[in-house]
Amino acid sequence: MVDFSKVRAIDFHTHAEEPCGCHSDDGYDDLQTTMAKYFGAPWEHPPTIADTAAHYRAMNIAAVIFPVDAERETGYRRYNNYEVAEACAAESDILIPFASIDPAKGKLGAREARDLVENHGIQGFKFHPTMQGFYPNDRAAYTLYEAIAETGKPALFHTGQTGVGSGMPGGNGMRLKYSNPMYIDDVAVDFPDMPIILAHPSFPWQEEALAVATHKPNVYIDLSGWSPKYFPPILVRYANTLLKKKMLFGSDWPMIAPEKWLDAFDAAEFRDDVRPLILKENAMRLLGVA
Repeated sequence: MVDFSKVRAIDFHTHAEEPCGCHSDDGYDDLQTTMAKYFGAPWEHPPTIADTAAHYRAMNIAAVIFPVDAERETGYRRYNNYEVAEACAAESDILIPFASIDPAKGKLGAREARDLVENHGIQGFKFHPTMQGFYPNDRAAYTLYEAIAETGKPALFHTGQTGVGSGMPGGNGMRLKYSNPMYIDDVAVDFPDMPIILAHPSFPWQEEALAVATHKPNVYIDLSGWSPKYFPPILVRYANTLLKKKMLFGSDWPMIAPEKWLDAFDAAEFRDDVRPLILKENAMRLLGVA
């Protein structure tokens, strides 16, 4: 269990990769290589869960970590949630495991979600509408949402443009339309007790994301995927005022290292009284450990 009194921050957005590496036969190698170039990441193969834990332990930063189950839409084999949970259990002093389930799995996915929380230490769930090929407010996804809501765990949704497939022919089949945060407004209405995180500055729908988070008490925003030096002024303004208790530090590791994000955050125009909220306190409250 993470000792939250001792870590200096909580990174709410990091990605898990399999220890055996990428799969050369399904195109995932090409995707990861292209993404690494897009973000300027200093590696050719993504770090494993153990590598991630070692890096974050050295930084004294706790990390929420998750896979993305997009195999139905993309053909990229999923990193099994049970394997992720087992690997994270060995690094429980620093990692906070989330799972990912394709909403198209319906009752099967709902059963898996309940089991992962009840028996395997999973603390939340990650969705990537663009990679998974679904509108978040599609009623077909509600069976899974209902199970997650029953557990009281948060659901984190990718929003806005994505580096996944950027620069590849046809964007590697990634359709940006699915990740407009306004679709998640419906989910917040229909599941008012389920904590929801809108991941990333939601370009080109930043104002939509701010509107949803301001209007719906159960909606938060993580600031991952962008260096803070590129944040739009309206995002910083809301983070300093109306949404100061609903903003979360997130890096998007391994594409962006937490130390790189934090260096830019130090230089950005955030108020001194707001910084501790973003870096740690809001996440602790959301995770139920405050």
